[in-house]
Amino acid sequence: MISRSYTNLLDLASGNFPVMGRERRRLPRVMTVPGNVSEFDEDQAYSVSSDNPSSVSSDRMIIVANRLPLKAEKRNGSWSFSWDQDSLYLQLKDGLPEDMEILYVGSLSVDVDSQEQDDVAQILLDKFKCVPTFFPPDLQSKFYDGFCKRQLWPLFHYMLPFSADHGGRFDRSLWEAYVATNKLFFQKVIEVINPDDDFVWIHDYHLMVLPTFLRRRFNRIRMGFFLHSPFPSSEIYRSLPVREEILKALLNSDLIGFHTFDYARHFLTCCSRMLGLEYQSKRGYIGLEYYGRTVGIKIMPVGINMGRIQSVMRYSEEEGKVTELRNRFQGKTVLLGIDDMDIFKGINLKLLAMEQMLRQHSNWRGRAVLVQIVNPARGKGVDVDEIRGEIEESCRRINGEFGKPGYQPIIYIDTPVSINEINAYYHIAECVVVTAVRDGMNLTPYEYIVCRQGLLGSESDFSGPKKSMLVASEFIGCSPSLSGAIRVNPWNVEATGEALNEALSMSDAEKQLRHEKHFRYVSTHDVAYWSRSFLQDLERICVDHFKKRCWGMGISFGFRVVALDPNFRKLSIPCIVSDYKRAKSRAILLDYDGTLMPQNSINKAPSQEVLNFLDALCEDKKNSIFIVSGRGRESLGKWFTPCKNIGIAAEHGYFLRWSGNEEWETCGQNSDFGWMQIVEPVMKQYTESTDGSSIEIKESALVWQYRDADPGFGSLQAKEMLEHLESVLANEPVAVKSGHYIVEVKPQGVSKGSVSEKIFSSMAEKGKPVDFVLCIGDDRSDEDMFEAIGNAMSKRLLCDNALVFACTVGQKPSKAKYYLDDTTEVTSMLESLAEASEASNFSMRELDDAL
Repeated sequence: MISRSYTNLLDLASGNFPVMGRERRRLPRVMTVPGNVSEFDEDQAYSVSSDNPSSVSSDRMIIVANRLPLKAEKRNGSWSFSWDQDSLYLQLKDGLPEDMEILYVGSLSVDVDSQEQDDVAQILLDKFKCVPTFFPPDLQSKFYDGFCKRQLWPLFHYMLPFSADHGGRFDRSLWEAYVATNKLFFQKVIEVINPDDDFVWIHDYHLMVLPTFLRRRFNRIRMGFFLHSPFPSSEIYRSLPVREEILKALLNSDLIGFHTFDYARHFLTCCSRMLGLEYQSKRGYIGLEYYGRTVGIKIMPVGINMGRIQSVMRYSEEEGKVTELRNRFQGKTVLLGIDDMDIFKGINLKLLAMEQMLRQHSNWRGRAVLVQIVNPARGKGVDVDEIRGEIEESCRRINGEFGKPGYQPIIYIDTPVSINEINAYYHIAECVVVTAVRDGMNLTPYEYIVCRQGLLGSESDFSGPKKSMLVASEFIGCSPSLSGAIRVNPWNVEATGEALNEALSMSDAEKQLRHEKHFRYVSTHDVAYWSRSFLQDLERICVDHFKKRCWGMGISFGFRVVALDPNFRKLSIPCIVSDYKRAKSRAILLDYDGTLMPQNSINKAPSQEVLNFLDALCEDKKNSIFIVSGRGRESLGKWFTPCKNIGIAAEHGYFLRWSGNEEWETCGQNSDFGWMQIVEPVMKQYTESTDGSSIEIKESALVWQYRDADPGFGSLQAKEMLEHLESVLANEPVAVKSGHYIVEVKPQGVSKGSVSEKIFSSMAEKGKPVDFVLCIGDDRSDEDMFEAIGNAMSKRLLCDNALVFACTVGQKPSKAKYYLDDTTEVTSMLESLAEASEASNFSMRELDDAL
């Protein structure tokens, strides 16, 4: 079994993903790839998808979470399992299609002896469609109590590890354990998955690198991820040493879900600042373009299971719990708090706010009671013992100051409380108070609202009045959805105390209106609505999965899938050389930066090798070679002086020189540059206020660059500048355009596309219609050239049977149909064409000599 043997953690963390040994076991379904799981080789990870048909035709959902939605107990030597009806992962199936098969992959909350793991796994698979993941105790401790609870959990709740005693320093071995555990979950998923048919839905921060493992094996897998915790701001998240690894792993999902826009916004900002990615909203959907794939961003707070709460309410009523508590707190006004024992729940701040209310509003002394129920801590979190001591001390102090015989203002319950009893407390509470300083969602207010509404269709007296009040921290995920709650900053104890008084003093009519508003939302946005909406968006985002060609690239957590049009393919040098030899009139258009010269090169001048190849190509009388660049004509003219017959189109084609022996001509329709006197002061103003920006002054254009500025502020300034310039230049013959970290103002009608069409037209007029076109570029401006080639064909500027090779540099979405990986491959191809030309010229000279 996997649990008995796991590989070197350093290998895992470094991206060397070896196959873990496992014993052969029965599988629930026919696998897409023939053979046993143990026979899978990781080299298959780069395959596009299975070539074999799926064993089933209907969709299936595989839900992967740290914990299975099961309760487990061992009695008299035998195991007993049952569904955990309170588990979100079990409840979410209510929103999925009835005919959709659901499979769960996760771990159990109890330890299972290694000798029993096979039998337990088979029982859970047969009876519950659950696939358990087992791992050694030492790995479990490092994974959950270590990296999850001591690294990710505090950081995602805005707690930085300032010292070893508070938060703990980053421990590489814990990260390795996290990766190893995610690997084990991956091994379990691939035992049962049919990648062409199944959806995979991964949950929460425990499994954030799992998407990379799955995408690496199955490039077209339909996979969603939902984060149930907050996602911190970029200023906090950037302190994580493995920040980029986790971001890139999440981006291997098709859809990433968050509870609130704030969490999504923080994630998108991290992607922008750390990975340079841009997002956009189309028809209400937010998407990130990532190597040809659109990664969807879903914003949808989770809801509650109405049926489950109604059932619990019925049991509470039958047991008489509500009556018992009503009698116990008769004549008292009850405020209720229900929280986990966690430093981020703000329990002590709630107690201090209660103390403040009693001190400032003496009329509540002897009447107002705060019942604080504390659930056990979910793990060995940070500083739990310390915060527990503070809470108990506050309870003693407040009860000592304001308590009297028969009255205690604070009822502190830190023993297990049944769900039926909690429901009864909801019934009698006048107000629920949540003062968490940071919480992913928190469904306590939702449950309270439904309980105060009472049993649907019941006339029982215990169904409670149709009114409720909430005092909710503005730092919890459910706060934006509860517009009728009194929102507070829990750190402001005085203001929170006043909010408690306001909630208790509010008129019944106002409480009724607020309650009705909340209940309408909560009852319609339940857990079924949430899961149904997530699946719909996942289906929508994956609809084009099998229409594109996909392949994997990159190693370790830099792995990603490139998805491109099926007609987009790598340019074959032997094929183009063959077509090149047959052509009689060739036009070769080459971009400079990023095509002939690497973008990151310090020395921007072309190498002697490139000049030799270009000169050899220019010697061939069948060729017309042009450098088409955004650079100025002075630098380009100087660099390419050795190539006498090469043509140059400078500043995106505004200036054109047909060869080194000819003069520069102007292609722009307007030579009046008076508009520059308007533009330059505006750009200077933005440059002064935007650190890291600069102005590039060309003869025909002005460019404002903000590549080195803060991404967010630079983008904001660029947008404002664009609107500003469009306004002041409305009557000028110029075009204002935004590009990748630039805003450019240039004469209208000037582009690489227009100068390309001019070259083709001129060659046709000279009786040399082009029958071979090679056009290579790497950025957005070059897309105009690729588009112009298609237009030239329709305008009959090229021969009817012209061979066209529009090629972009790098594997990315483009209007070109071909690609080369980098400038080295471009140089290699030019060398091959130059050799073909030299061989042809040599043969012609031999023929001339013979004649």
